[in-house]
Amino acid sequence: MNKPKVLFLCTGNSARSQMAEGLLRAMAGDHFDVFSAGTEPKGSILPEVEEAMREIGIDISNQWSKSVMEYMGKVNFGYVITVCSDAEENCPAIFLSMGTHAHWPLDDPAKFDEEQRLASTRSVRYQIELRLRNWLNAQGVTPHNYRQM
Repeated sequence: MNKPKVLFLCTGNSARSQMAEGLLRAMAGDHFDVFSAGTEPKGSILPEVEEAMREIGIDISNQWSKSVMEYMGKVNFGYVITVCSDAEENCPAIFLSMGTHAHWPLDDPAKFDEEQRLASTRSVRYQIELRLRNWLNAQGVTPHNYRQM
C-alpha cells in the first residue's frame, strides 16, 4: 500500500520544516512518507533544532537541508504544508497545487538571537507538535507516543 506523501516546506530547510519532518515521522511515519525542503536551503540544520528534537527522543541527524527543486517532476505529494510566509509566497506553484495544501505560519528559529535560540526553538517545536496532533486527528490517525523525557 502506498502511503500519502507529505512535504513540509520553508525557506532555509534548517529548522521548522526539519522539525515537522522528524515529528511527523515519529508520530505517524507508518501512515505517511515524510519529506521537507526549502525554497532557499541553508545547507545544514541548526544545532539547536537537533538538540531540541533529541530532548524529546527524536534523532534527525540523518536529515539534511535540501531544495524543493530536488522533488520537481519526481514526487507527487498528497499534502504540501508551508511553515513560513516566505515559502508560501515563493514556492513553485506546481507544489502548492498538488494534493492538499495548508499554511502554518511559524516563527523562524534561525532569526532568534543566539542566547534565546534553544528556548525559542523548543517553543516552535511545541507549536508544530500541536498542529500535527490536530492535523493527524483530522486525518483519523492516532499519533504514536514518541516522547522520551
